[in-house]
Amino acid sequence: MTSNRIFINGLGNVSPQKTTCPEHFLDEPVSYETNPLKCIDPGYKEFIPPEQIRRMGRIIRMGVSSAKLCLRDAGQTNIDGTLLAPDAIITGTGLGCLEDTEKFLASMINNKEEFLTPTSFIQSTHNTVAGQIALLLKCHGYNFTYVHRAFSFEDALIDAMTQLQTGTFGNVLAGGSDEITAHSFAIMGRMGFWKRKPVNSLRLYQDKQRGTIAGEGSAFFFLGNQQNIHTRAELHGVDTILNPGSMDEVIEKCMKFLSCHGLKPADIDLVVPGMNGDPCSDQVYHDIFRALFPNTPLACFKHLCGEYNTASAFALWMAAMMIVKRQVPPICLYQGGPPANLKNILIYNHFRNLEHAFILVSQV
Repeated sequence: MTSNRIFINGLGNVSPQKTTCPEHFLDEPVSYETNPLKCIDPGYKEFIPPEQIRRMGRIIRMGVSSAKLCLRDAGQTNIDGTLLAPDAIITGTGLGCLEDTEKFLASMINNKEEFLTPTSFIQSTHNTVAGQIALLLKCHGYNFTYVHRAFSFEDALIDAMTQLQTGTFGNVLAGGSDEITAHSFAIMGRMGFWKRKPVNSLRLYQDKQRGTIAGEGSAFFFLGNQQNIHTRAELHGVDTILNPGSMDEVIEKCMKFLSCHGLKPADIDLVVPGMNGDPCSDQVYHDIFRALFPNTPLACFKHLCGEYNTASAFALWMAAMMIVKRQVPPICLYQGGPPANLKNILIYNHFRNLEHAFILVSQV
């Protein structure tokens, strides 16, 4: 029987924090004085055959590891411990496999477009992460990657929810991945994306410089249309708005989004905003808070993972873990004390005031 409800039945996250061990939920936050924030590499041999690791770029290793962590968390294992393949794999990435793209372009230049090895080219395509996961899991089903800048992860979620609600699939492995390289960091720095002087990442919101800190990460979610013993939270909905003409338009969009799910702003127990320490960017959030959530507790996340196109995947992992643990880590709280309840959590993220996205997640 097809259900319109979507459940998060498994979580996996590789990030600049210690997120690969679900027993520890941001209880020992890692602080950085450097920019960018790089992922803490798990023991990749636990997830990837050793002979394949050396041929994989960093984002592929991160993606495969977080996907397998997610499937383990969802109990998708055979008796012998091997992982069961999902019905579908849907991912989002803003910039794809930058490291391998750079390697291939450098090889073209240095070798004058002759005697090129194909490995870097093969692994430079945006759907490489999803493809490698499918190969390792022997998943021959639906496999799609969205590359829609800061909407990439949200669009992957919308597709996954649509497939589940129509009954096309019973479960979907959905995720978002992005990496940062020295070259991409330098290029975006010249465009004014990053802070020019060092800042302690855990004190990001006290720093008043323009720009933010760069980050990277890969988070996966095992979504299903049936609740089970592994269910972590319920994913109610996702909505986006591109290049709004005014803040009133964003506020109206948020109100309509909540109304579609039978909620009012007062029903939201916690807001997880994508504040990144840039005064201009963060002012957008403050305008929303003042209009809709003046007394609602806020829990931030980009001081933990940095800014990147699919950072909202980290936010969704964090929101789901808050529901599982029934607590908000002190390092996340920005405004107000710990909420009395964690029934409804609203994630609101925007990228340079162009792409605005809302994700609503609730306790089951």
